[in-house]
Amino acid sequence: MAKKVLIIEDDDNIAELLRLYLEKDGFDVTIAENGAVGVAEFERVEPDLILLDILMPVMDGWGACREIRAVSNVPIIMLTAKGETLDKVTGLEMGADDYIVKPFEVGELMARIHAVMRRFEVAGGSDEKRLTFDNLVIDMDSFELLVNDKRVEAPPKEMELLFHLASSPNRVFTRNQLLDEVWGFDYFGDSRTVDVHVKRLREKLENVSEQWSLKTVWGVGYKFELYGEK
Repeated sequence: MAKKVLIIEDDDNIAELLRLYLEKDGFDVTIAENGAVGVAEFERVEPDLILLDILMPVMDGWGACREIRAVSNVPIIMLTAKGETLDKVTGLEMGADDYIVKPFEVGELMARIHAVMRRFEVAGGSDEKRLTFDNLVIDMDSFELLVNDKRVEAPPKEMELLFHLASSPNRVFTRNQLLDEVWGFDYFGDSRTVDVHVKRLREKLENVSEQWSLKTVWGVGYKFELYGEK
């Protein structure tokens, strides 16, 4: 069965261009012209992914994202002309899975769509976005990291990286796998960015528990190790 994509976009030209490329790639596409219509179509269509513009009449993308996130963790890619860092962080903190700035290359957008959907499927396609371990809670619904019952500040990518590793305990990920599955098409650089993020996470999680740890597998990559489990 074809994957369903909901486009919430008030620019008819952009919406139809996206429809053309998505349908060519095998997706079943629905278009909504503003956030209010988009929320209604979301309830009707139950899409596998949402492309969400921010600056729209009636209800903007922030409002639509908030309403959808209250009931679902369907992947959302925000699509907007606003490119400031604060807007990107706001979108991610509200629950968006990725953020692309107009004007964009269609090829780049398609790559991001596939990367986001692949990450969602790797996590099991589940609405569960809260993981609990000894002295550790990773809550991607609220983007909260709780260590010894206290909130620890962590940027979105650190949260996403930790959640991705902890979602598959004891599985070893190469740096390139993590770049592809966590950063997707966002990052144009080398794998050392993974090392930097793991180092920062370790500083936050040092000596928190004797039941788990972030482990380096030399010459390969990293894993979230649960002791006593295979």
